[in-house]
Amino acid sequence: MADYHFVYKDLEGASTQWDDIQRKLGNLPPKPPTFKPPSFTAAEDEDTKPRDKAWIDDKTEEELEDVEDDPGLDDDRFLQEYRKKRLAEMREAAKIRRYGLVIPISGSDFVREVSQAPEDVWVVVILYKDGYPECGVLLQCLEELATRYPATKFVKIISTDCIPNYPDRNLPTLLVYNNGSVKANYVGLHRFGRRCTPEGVALVLCQSGTVLNDGHSGNESSRKAVLDGVRQKLIETVVRDHEDDDGSSSD
Repeated sequence: MADYHFVYKDLEGASTQWDDIQRKLGNLPPKPPTFKPPSFTAAEDEDTKPRDKAWIDDKTEEELEDVEDDPGLDDDRFLQEYRKKRLAEMREAAKIRRYGLVIPISGSDFVREVSQAPEDVWVVVILYKDGYPECGVLLQCLEELATRYPATKFVKIISTDCIPNYPDRNLPTLLVYNNGSVKANYVGLHRFGRRCTPEGVALVLCQSGTVLNDGHSGNESSRKAVLDGVRQKLIETVVRDHEDDDGSSSD
């Protein structure tokens, strides 16, 4: 006679009352969580998206050119004009040269990178040497300004590579070039205030002309924005120092 042995298996994730009691007593491991597949969200159909200002803003230059004949724009004069405006802004921005960092150059690069830079580009040159703390401080400020104002070209060069036998006592030195000629020069860190900060350096540079350009606004607007920002920073610094003095005297 055959021996039939049946093993009963419950549904996956199901639990009997006996199992629940054993888990409370610590005789069984905790019940594993029930598997739940992630919810399905259908991708939004491009054709069903509303034709509005945000729809235009999300598109690249190529996409804006492709939707010129989109039937959704035929009866909307505002979107047609806004599309043209966005295309014009993108094309104008593409013309602006962008740097965004302090570029190291050698003596043989100087004429090409500085003297022969495009007429609409201001170039800020730092003469420096490694191992001089003052040079490091000014370089840090210029690195921050280079990211804020990517349409202005910042370069660094070892002082004696640029000018043979240039005195170390003059380091760091900043030269400002535009249209192939020197517009200003600043010798020594003290030219940028008691505490050299990016805002302080920006303020000094703006005295030479429309040196700093963020690439989004006109040169004069960019210069005004820099000056307004520097003045605000100076006010905040004075207020903070005054509060610190009051706190010290109260102790």
